[in-house]
Amino acid sequence: MTRALYLYGGWPGHNPYGVARWTRTMLDGLGFDVAESNDIFVLDQDLTGYDLIINNWNNALLSETLTPSQEAALLGAVEAGTGFVSWHGGGAAFRGSVMYHLMLGADVFYHPAGEGVRHPYPLYVVDHDHPVTHGIEDFDAASEQYYMNVDPRNHVLLETVFDGEHMPWLAGQRMPQAWTKEWGSGRVFYSALGHYLEDLTPEPVERLMRQGLVWASRDR
Repeated sequence: MTRALYLYGGWPGHNPYGVARWTRTMLDGLGFDVAESNDIFVLDQDLTGYDLIINNWNNALLSETLTPSQEAALLGAVEAGTGFVSWHGGGAAFRGSVMYHLMLGADVFYHPAGEGVRHPYPLYVVDHDHPVTHGIEDFDAASEQYYMNVDPRNHVLLETVFDGEHMPWLAGQRMPQAWTKEWGSGRVFYSALGHYLEDLTPEPVERLMRQGLVWASRDR
């Protein structure tokens, strides 16, 4: 059975506790043995015994970051083979930890439509043959469309195109929105979707997340 650590909490604007209930149902359906925590200090321990770490921590302050010991424990566990999954606010979490963002594969710059605006945008499947995107076709979303600094080593699964409505100079710009990568022996999966709970519940997004959780897990 997959042993997973699920960390959630922080800024209430991302509804971490409501999203935690949604995540709990998904993890139960996958049969994972889950330890939950809404305390960032859970990272101050040896994390290598987990097969998967799921991060839904949302920064309350832009200055909030991992301590050196937390960063070392998290990145060390992933390097040793523990999988890592995060979404949306996880790309803007722990701003002061450069290594966390290098491991994740991105750092969020902004959402051109504004904070919390459910702006409609398309999602295009880049790799139809990957286990995480199996059975998923192109679909539309309406949420914060993240503009990010992304690692060129990411294996891009989904991308979007900016329409330029709010920043005309971005019109036609393509931007990765979901990807996988490796960090040492560990597998990493990230999706930019999920500002609101209803952004996570459409069938293509739930399928993406379920398959991403399984793919990233050590024992998959």
